[in-house]
Amino acid sequence: MSATLQNPSTGSVPTQKPSRADTPRTGGTAIILYLSLGGLSFAVLQSLVAPALGTIGEDLGVSTGDASWVLTAYLLSAAVLTPILGRLGDMVGKRRVLIIVLSLLLIGTIVAALAPNLGVLIIGRILQGAAGAVMPLSIGIVRDELPKERISVTIGLLSAIFGIGAGVGIVAAGPIVETLSWQWLFWLPAILVAVALLGAIFGMKESPVRTPGHLDLLGTGILTVSLVSILLPISEGQNWGWGDAKTIGLLALGVIARIAFVFVELRVAEPLIDVRLFRHRGVWTAHVVALAFGFAMFGTFILVPTLLQLPPMLGYGFGKSVSEAGIYLLPTVVAMVISGVIAGVIIRSIGPKIPMVIGGVAVAVAFIIPALGHSETWQILVSGVLTGIGIGMALAATSNAIVESVPAAQTGEAISANTVLRTIGSSVGTAVIAALISSNVTAQGAPTDEAFTMGFWVSAGVGVLAIIAALVAPSLRQRRRDAAAAGVDDIEELAATPS
Repeated sequence: MSATLQNPSTGSVPTQKPSRADTPRTGGTAIILYLSLGGLSFAVLQSLVAPALGTIGEDLGVSTGDASWVLTAYLLSAAVLTPILGRLGDMVGKRRVLIIVLSLLLIGTIVAALAPNLGVLIIGRILQGAAGAVMPLSIGIVRDELPKERISVTIGLLSAIFGIGAGVGIVAAGPIVETLSWQWLFWLPAILVAVALLGAIFGMKESPVRTPGHLDLLGTGILTVSLVSILLPISEGQNWGWGDAKTIGLLALGVIARIAFVFVELRVAEPLIDVRLFRHRGVWTAHVVALAFGFAMFGTFILVPTLLQLPPMLGYGFGKSVSEAGIYLLPTVVAMVISGVIAGVIIRSIGPKIPMVIGGVAVAVAFIIPALGHSETWQILVSGVLTGIGIGMALAATSNAIVESVPAAQTGEAISANTVLRTIGSSVGTAVIAALISSNVTAQGAPTDEAFTMGFWVSAGVGVLAIIAALVAPSLRQRRRDAAAAGVDDIEELAATPS
């Protein structure tokens, strides 16, 4: 049988979607492997350079502040291009766009590895940022190609891998730089990207689901202005000064542009992001949770390594090297993997709400423990494990919540919006925690113990926000009703299951 899909909000042109029952699916395991490698590469590259900024700046003859543009450029590129490429995937084919995205990631990685100066390195990072669309494209492919019973578990695994990649980047950066050189921060991921690209070219078939139409150029332009205007001052506010006219002006422009974007998207026939989807409780609660967990994840990646590397003579440091500090994050990474897979199994039975709540509680407790005391190793390790459990659960749950809340033809744009919000959360978390650490220092210039305490409490508060949003998320019964109303069939098999 076939089903005719239509955007219920915009009335866009219908497209034919072959049902999973009638369309043979082969190579599911291989597809998951290639998508996992692509996602892992992107996530690793997101965080891998952070611990090495000082080394990179010294080698290229620039300050660490200037070298921070290596992170900022990547973040801005990902935030701007993710919704655009996600929408293109829905329009022209997810595999086709995935191949383009992975090609850009590979080119950008090689350019960065060969960069003779900071300018070329930044160009390479901008190209890499296009791979932010790997997440929405991958989830869309999973939804289109795999049997229903495998979707939630697979999305849980992919979501966990994205979180894992960021953790692996922090863990691996020190040993790579110390034993090889900072250029290998790019050469090693390039191998993974190449395998993923070859897999996408030769090991995948094009997804059957399409959303015919045109790219919303006006909305694209306004969204670009909005994201750049918000993320740039957040990333550079510490250097510019939070009260600087440039910082305030850009933030104001970003807010105005964001309002204008919503206004435009409500009125165009084929929006870049259907903002009407945000009216669904299952969508907006997932977005709030993603925003909070983006903050928490990168808050951890700054707070813990910094604390571990401080000298013990301060009374609160552990005197670890960059490599040793990274090893302390390994339990977090392992917990992400395990909890992401477990979350997928739970979601399949009872829906994404409970895993989101569990994730929020785990992260809140994870930060409360070191906020109350962080002088013992066990406090850091227990906090790390709980953080990993929370992030793994939440990332899997939010992605599944969106998949279960929107029609298949809108998966790309909806997941793209979620990815962008998580990116914004990561940027805000990085900026806020970095500001707390740098603005509360001893006479010798080291962060004070109170700076870490405040950082842990702020992150715990963000975890509480995630709990509230998760509690407001619709129940499984409500999801079934909402899915039926929206034309979503991914969870229709649950309709026969008693609530």
